[in-house]
Amino acid sequence: MKIFSSSLLAIAILILLTVGCTQPTPVGETEEPSEPVPTEQASEEAEFVSIFDGETLSGWHVSAETGHSRASNHQSGGTWEVQEGAITGTQDIPGNGGILITDQKFSDFEVVLEMNNDYGPDSGLFLRSTEDGVAYQALIDYHADGNLMGVYGEGMGGIPHVRNFNFLESPDKIVEVDGPFPLPVSPEEWPNFWKHGEWNELRARIVGNPPTIETWINGDKFMEWTETELRHPDEGGIAVQVHGGGDFTGQYVRYRNIRVKDLSQ
Repeated sequence: MKIFSSSLLAIAILILLTVGCTQPTPVGETEEPSEPVPTEQASEEAEFVSIFDGETLSGWHVSAETGHSRASNHQSGGTWEVQEGAITGTQDIPGNGGILITDQKFSDFEVVLEMNNDYGPDSGLFLRSTEDGVAYQALIDYHADGNLMGVYGEGMGGIPHVRNFNFLESPDKIVEVDGPFPLPVSPEEWPNFWKHGEWNELRARIVGNPPTIETWINGDKFMEWTETELRHPDEGGIAVQVHGGGDFTGQYVRYRNIRVKDLSQ
């Protein structure tokens, strides 16, 4: 009986100690949620560094050395300013454009931005750009017969020039064209995929020299192309363009949330 009583006493003490060590959550307070486990996508996004602060053009400069600035005799490279958190560009006088280029040079990298351009002005995302605008260009030809995220040799004799669709008379209509990479979104699907007048994401990656260039629109891969010979320097700036020619004063290109991931290490 003593052994049985001792066992009961020991169990009672153990229960009291367990209850005493468990602190109830005070009234009016909630338990802190556990930290979310980082996903692979979140980890990759954390590797990107912002190169536009959303308020100023710090880290960027205008170049009037390209052929798109001939209308001003290379005295100006278009009008570039920050409006509502976005880099905004337009021709400063009829027919005069230019590029806005980073002060920093990059070699192997991936760049991502959001775009909300007017339908009409010709633009582009320049990869490894020189001051006079020689670059591999991820196309942002946002107009009839234009294309997004094809690859073009700007100032390189127009070689390469690869694409898999063209715009028609309005931004919600495209037609498929033959290219080295299959069109991932059909013309019928395009109006639901691309949102004109809203912010859409464009992404480009350039690695190696001769380089392999890949591009994406709203997360879908649109182009992959590999150069076959050495035709351009290993590094250069990242630039956005206002195309020269015509009269597109009062029509604008807009870019925000510009980030880059260094792939050279």
